[in-house]
Amino acid sequence: MVEKTEEKEERTLESNISLKVNRYNDIFSSFDPRSYSVRALSVDFLDEAKRASIDKDSKKIELRLLIPRNLRKLEIERTIKKRLKEHFERHSRIIKKECNKIIGMGMGFIIAGIILMFMATLIFFKYSKGSLLSHFLLVFLEPGGWFFFWEGLSLVIFESKDKKPELNFYRKMANCNIVFLSY
Repeated sequence: MVEKTEEKEERTLESNISLKVNRYNDIFSSFDPRSYSVRALSVDFLDEAKRASIDKDSKKIELRLLIPRNLRKLEIERTIKKRLKEHFERHSRIIKKECNKIIGMGMGFIIAGIILMFMATLIFFKYSKGSLLSHFLLVFLEPGGWFFFWEGLSLVIFESKDKKPELNFYRKMANCNIVFLSY
């Protein structure tokens, strides 16, 4: 029984992200004077959260923000939790849309490439005796078809893959449990 409890505690600790802040302002951009409910998050804070979340299971993350006991205010913490959730959810949606847009554009390129290659093939078979115009169209359409086809594959396979780490981070953080603890 003791072993199972220790294993569970260890797994729980593995899925925690603990960030120490000296004051609430450390979470936010120092250039943004607005209230906590709309204020921009600090790039340093986001970078630290990204680094800490890389190897965490997305379903079990708990973001623990450690702040000095004498500075804690529950009302401010509720506002900050709400702001963090809104930020992470919003950016998760934005990046998902970007991924879908990249994939859609890539698929469009692939289809355009296939159409151009089909047109080149049709011209080759229909006008194989060749006129100047048919040879020009063949020279023009064939490389264009290949270009669109390969560029589309590049977008679908590589460009969308480049967005995955950022999307994974924001999905994890949008689903995490945020708690403030004293130190």
